[in-house]
Amino acid sequence: MEFELNEEQRMIRKMVRDFAEKEIAPKAAELDETKVFPWETIRKMADLGLLGLPVPEEYGGSGADTISYAIAVEEVARACGSTAITMASHTSLVATPLYEFGTEEQKRKYLVPLATGETLGAFGLTEPGAGSDAGATQTRAVLDGDHWVINGQKNFITNGSIAGIMIITAMTEPGKGTRGISNFIVEKDSPGFRPGRDEDKMGLRASVTSQLFFEDCRVLRENLLGKPGEGFKQFLATLDGGRISIAAMALGLGQVALDAAITYSKERVQFGQPIANFQAIQWMIADSATELEAARLLTYQAAYLKDKGVRFTREAAMAKLFAALAAEKACFNAVQIHGGYGYSRDYPVERYYRDNRLTSIGEGTNEIQRLVIARQLLR
Repeated sequence: MEFELNEEQRMIRKMVRDFAEKEIAPKAAELDETKVFPWETIRKMADLGLLGLPVPEEYGGSGADTISYAIAVEEVARACGSTAITMASHTSLVATPLYEFGTEEQKRKYLVPLATGETLGAFGLTEPGAGSDAGATQTRAVLDGDHWVINGQKNFITNGSIAGIMIITAMTEPGKGTRGISNFIVEKDSPGFRPGRDEDKMGLRASVTSQLFFEDCRVLRENLLGKPGEGFKQFLATLDGGRISIAAMALGLGQVALDAAITYSKERVQFGQPIANFQAIQWMIADSATELEAARLLTYQAAYLKDKGVRFTREAAMAKLFAALAAEKACFNAVQIHGGYGYSRDYPVERYYRDNRLTSIGEGTNEIQRLVIARQLLR
């Protein structure tokens, strides 16, 4: 088993880290405070090929493997969680399913502008009554001549109001349960589509999370992704890949929190010596470092299996679950080590803590991950 990154993966890590430290990190606190979406940064990331990193070059991407993509998300998250979730949702939840399930015509029309960063993508799955129970979707799509007519509402959609291209789940065959769900490609200027409000969130405040409304929204017949009734199967596979990117995002947030805690513990003097000398602090740091490294190996394993083309549902769920928990503890410990300063906005660890909270919710809650893992083991 190979535990070292190859040369290309190391080069990507260095490139993304240098960019993130120079272009993303200095703006992160201000963006969190103002809740301004970082369009300038996103455009620069597009120029570097970061918005289509795992997409083949023939469709405008960089042709990198999934491990490289996970590394890139981790490095961006170390600088800014909001930017990382924007990148991860765009790539894992929109570009990837278009590549895996789209026709050649759909790939040329929609995947290329996504991979090149010409436009952003959003994935519309969650609804007011369909969260963890994703099969309970109430959005409906009815075929009318050469168009599908969509009616429904989506909630908590990352990039929702700013996306140019969306993939939307809708029921096409009521009465068939999950086998009656299909996925559709919807453009932002489709008649009958309108974005609702952007959410005011606890963390990841510079990312856009929106309501979406479809009122007799008409999309071309050929904008069906795959075949009718394949939507549920498609988005389960999509979420498997998305969980790798959420795990990587958690790693980045947990790692930067640990780094901040180490630095602060060496500088903060109490009882006549740096608090890094105290065993209580050392144990928190040791625990966080160990758990994050274990989470990183789980994440890379899931990414490796995805690249091998074998089933990775269980491994992705394990990676996402464990990374979210490891990062939660690392962020908690970082705030604790900073003491009162950690609870103030004078230091960034409170932002890392808030931003990471989403990793236990998005792409399936931790509770759903445990259910997925158990079902894989017990079936």
